[in-house]
Amino acid sequence: MSISVAVSVSSASASSAVSSAISSSAISMSSVTGLAIGGVLATVLLIVLLSSQEILSASSYWNERISTNFLMISLPLLIVFFAIVFFQIFAILG
Repeated sequence: MSISVAVSVSSASASSAVSSAISSSAISMSSVTGLAIGGVLATVLLIVLLSSQEILSASSYWNERISTNFLMISLPLLIVFFAIVFFQIFAILG
């Protein structure tokens, strides 16, 4: 009777260890994917904003306030874009 209890406890702890190992590797894989998707979204948003800025600058609706807003939105995205390009080049060369 006590032997079967010991076996069931050890198998439960082994399955718990395997379960935690699987979940930790799944979390690390999904976090890298999440970062890659964020970089793509930031790049697409930057392209859309810069295109909109060029189109609106030729219209009668363009003024200093709109220009400042586009600059405030685009500047952080430009920094992120250049960081992505820098780290991709560093990953290829390094």
